[in-house]
Amino acid sequence: MSEHGEHGGHDDGHITRIPAPDGVHPGTGYSHVAWGTGRFIAVSGQCAFDEQGRIVGAGDASAQARQVFENLRRCLAAAGATFDDVVKLTYFVTDVAHLPAVREARDAVIPADRLPASSAVQVAALFRPELLLEVEAFAVLPVPATQPVRPA
Repeated sequence: MSEHGEHGGHDDGHITRIPAPDGVHPGTGYSHVAWGTGRFIAVSGQCAFDEQGRIVGAGDASAQARQVFENLRRCLAAAGATFDDVVKLTYFVTDVAHLPAVREARDAVIPADRLPASSAVQVAALFRPELLLEVEAFAVLPVPATQPVRPA
């Protein structure tokens, strides 16, 4: 048994992911625990808006999920990060029936061995009635060896 439990963990240098700690049933499509060392990045909840602010995929959870993950990719890139640096995703959906579409879009950009910790919440509504989902992300970007990590 590893130090991270019977299901082990994946450590890629600055982020460690543990799919299932000892005594915790493995989740499907996420890690129960993820942590990292470096610069913390918080990405606000992203919705299915294109660059002009138009909703992409009204009524289509798959199209909205793809746009949301594209927006997340762009936001992460603005901070110098990628999906490999994500330690936590939070999904807000207006119907849990949209979760398979969200997972499919996530799986297209995040490999199975790098799944972050995740939470999914069904909400009564988002701020626009056409929106079916919103996703926020937390990431940890490694700090170059020449830059010390400063305490908060």
